Amino acid sequence: MTSQPTSETDIAPHAPLVARTVALSPADGTALLALLPATSARDTTSWVRRGDGLVGWGRTASVTAHGADRFAALESWWREVSGSAVVRDEVDLPGTGPVAFGAISYAADSPSGATLVVPSVVVGRRGDQWWVTTTSTDALPPSIEPVATSDPLSPGEVSFADGSLSPTEWAGAVAEAVSRIQAGELDKVVLARDLDVRTAAPIDVRWLLGRLAESYESTWVFAVDGLVGATPEMLVRREKGLVTSRVLAGTIRRTGDDDHDLALAASLARSSKDLEEHEYAVRSVADALAPHCSSMNVPEAPFVLHLSNVMHLATDVAGVLTDATTSLALAESLHPSAAVCGTPTLVADALITELEHMDRGRYAGPVGWMDASGDGEWGIALRSGAIHPNDDQRMSLYAGCGIVAGSDPESEVAESDAKLIPMRDALTSAPRP
Repeated sequence: MTSQPTSETDIAPHAPLVARTVALSPADGTALLALLPATSARDTTSWVRRGDGLVGWGRTASVTAHGADRFAALESWWREVSGSAVVRDEVDLPGTGPVAFGAISYAADSPSGATLVVPSVVVGRRGDQWWVTTTSTDALPPSIEPVATSDPLSPGEVSFADGSLSPTEWAGAVAEAVSRIQAGELDKVVLARDLDVRTAAPIDVRWLLGRLAESYESTWVFAVDGLVGATPEMLVRREKGLVTSRVLAGTIRRTGDDDHDLALAASLARSSKDLEEHEYAVRSVADALAPHCSSMNVPEAPFVLHLSNVMHLATDVAGVLTDATTSLALAESLHPSAAVCGTPTLVADALITELEHMDRGRYAGPVGWMDASGDGEWGIALRSGAIHPNDDQRMSLYAGCGIVAGSDPESEVAESDAKLIPMRDALTSAPRP
């Protein structure tokens, strides 16, 4: 039996949304993230990679849904809100006009649920093109000229503590998963662990976003409703009829020695354990997209994606959309992929519930944005943390590893430690001069 969907509209427009998008000509050297003003974590939004993307602030409308039909509830709400919106769009690109940022819980029964937020102001950049969208429920909102704001504030002294399981206990969970896999119960399962964070001062989302963007420029640096991170994995992008997805599975930690790392990359590309894990993930994505696409391109072999702390096996899957499915609905069809759950999905998901002893919240769920046409980008909320809704000096960090028959528990603990580094460093490192 599936849980019944519930929805809660935090801010419902009593009148139609009114959105105005105009082109911008920012000063040279302006960065998207530098335009974010000081505001609450809940009302700061970001989706930025290599300087391009979207940032937003304020909250004109939002909705939160729970249960197995949470995706459908969000989709229905956005269709109604965007369909009745009064829009003046002078730029006409994906991401202009009214835009909703979303973060979706990994599990249907998670108390965190799924949320869409329509910011009051969104600034976008695509190469040399800049724009600003203002959204309200009043008359046509005035155009604004965003300017660089105050510097982000440090969280001060930061302490870390074990979350639901200690490293030793989590290694035991990995060993149990390997035993189940070797017994033939399943092929792969992804197990996650959490860290509890406490800070001396309230956490300024802009501080985290800036550190992450500096250190991990090839990732999508995101913030939605208190969920913050830098994901290297594009779950799905829909843009003018083209659908793409980047699959990551199979990881090795970097050493900082370029020659040694090249050798490690070569070993990763030959590793039967990692290639097996990667194949499951690619197959799950291709199978989910196939009903909606034609002319799909699924490369035969992965490439090695180099990040500053780890390297991943990666495959970019692409297809031509043959129906009107929105980016959010495509994200639903892909969630949970083998990259964050396992294979077979139902068996792996049940084992996750049994062994992790925690609520993932929105970790490993879809995070991203969608415009009124249904175009958008949804990543997987990896390398991330969630600021506690009632305590802005507390945060939970998450990292997960794919477990297959050849996995070694101690090696998986080391891999999860490496995947926690981005958020740990973002909290504790000072900005570059």
